[in-house]
Amino acid sequence: MMMPSIRGRLRWLNLAVVAAVLVVLGTASYMHTLDEVIELSDGRLAQSARTLQVLVDGGGDTGFAMPVSPSGTPTQIDVEGHRFETEVGFQIYDAQGHRRMYTSNLAMLPAPAPMTVGFGDVRFDSHDWRVFTLRGATGGPTIRVAERHDSRNEIMHGLMIEHALPLLFGLPLLALLINWAVARGLRPLDQLASLLSGREPGNRGRVELAHAPAELVPVVAAINGQLERLEDSLERERRFSADVAHELRTPLAATLVHLDNALATADDTVRTQRINAARKGGRLLARRIGQLLSLARLESGAAGSSATDVDLVECVRETIEELSHAIDGSHVQVGVSSSDPSVVVQGHDAALKALVRNLVENSLRHVDDDGQVDIRISASPSWASIEVSDDGPGIPPERRAAVFTRFHRELAGAGDGYGLGLSIVKRAADLHGASIELLDSSFGRGLRVRVEIPYRRTRESQL
Repeated sequence: MMMPSIRGRLRWLNLAVVAAVLVVLGTASYMHTLDEVIELSDGRLAQSARTLQVLVDGGGDTGFAMPVSPSGTPTQIDVEGHRFETEVGFQIYDAQGHRRMYTSNLAMLPAPAPMTVGFGDVRFDSHDWRVFTLRGATGGPTIRVAERHDSRNEIMHGLMIEHALPLLFGLPLLALLINWAVARGLRPLDQLASLLSGREPGNRGRVELAHAPAELVPVVAAINGQLERLEDSLERERRFSADVAHELRTPLAATLVHLDNALATADDTVRTQRINAARKGGRLLARRIGQLLSLARLESGAAGSSATDVDLVECVRETIEELSHAIDGSHVQVGVSSSDPSVVVQGHDAALKALVRNLVENSLRHVDDDGQVDIRISASPSWASIEVSDDGPGIPPERRAAVFTRFHRELAGAGDGYGLGLSIVKRAADLHGASIELLDSSFGRGLRVRVEIPYRRTRESQL
């Protein structure tokens, strides 16, 4: 089921609210005006009765100034002019209750009951009449003025039409205006949708919405943040795919060549050499794959969604145990020292182990047999540091900045590196907001890598 659009919801909600307000106000105004018309009509009846009283109560011995016909019959006044004349009329009675004067349309209206005064409604001649009875002082005339409800109903109908016409003709116009106003108000959303739909893949530019409403500013900011994270993720995927294709093609091909040569030769010695070469290539290939996966995990933040307390001393100890086979095989002397028994930072355990492992492996590859590698952990009030020094050939200061580039290899290296180790170290350091420096080794030759990790919230939470 298709859900209504925001534009449609706003249009109908605004129209419903406006229509409800107009109906309520129109009904209230109609009822108030109707009451006023009824009051005005009743006041007009009372005023007409009092005017007749003044005209007929002229004094004299009888207190009645109305002329009487010689026959003693009451006077009838014909109403044959305007059609509204037939809807109003009057009767005049003397003190004895005899009708003395009347309009022809009220000729058959019965006399009022004794003591009847004020307003009342009667049914007469198939019509409803509004009647006002005014009795004079003792011996004075009684005046009755009547008006058919028809005339009032016509006024009421006119008022109803007057109040309904704005709704009947105004609501369609309001609907058009509301539709225009909603469309204009939502124009920034249309512009944003157009910008997003026309955005080319790989475009890292920010979405800029000119004159964006205040409500859309955080939305645009969130979209820009999400697009940036998405592009970073896609870029990591593309880069990782390119790295894998580039870095695995050559060692895999070399391993396959060694295996093919081993199968093609009949010499057992040569076959053994080829198989050993293929095994070595397989081990190197496995190591390269591990480095690529480590780098991919670090770049995607998969090292851990939340930071935890990590003891750097324990982290280094576990990493050395993991590399014990490689250390024993290289005959390199590896020393570990720490300024404190425990140096705890807030970070990602897997990332910090990857950092230490690649620093140690990098040193092991570049030192000679019986060389030296020294690992030192130290702490200060604001940061903890890891230093890995070796007595290998080192890196000239002018080339140290380039070694963090992927697949960069120093010519003085042992030749079996892939240019990924220090890239992994740099990414792990960035993940922790740490700084990394390449310095001269304390052995007089070689390289010293110093990583400083800020305590951040860990030290603050311990206070």
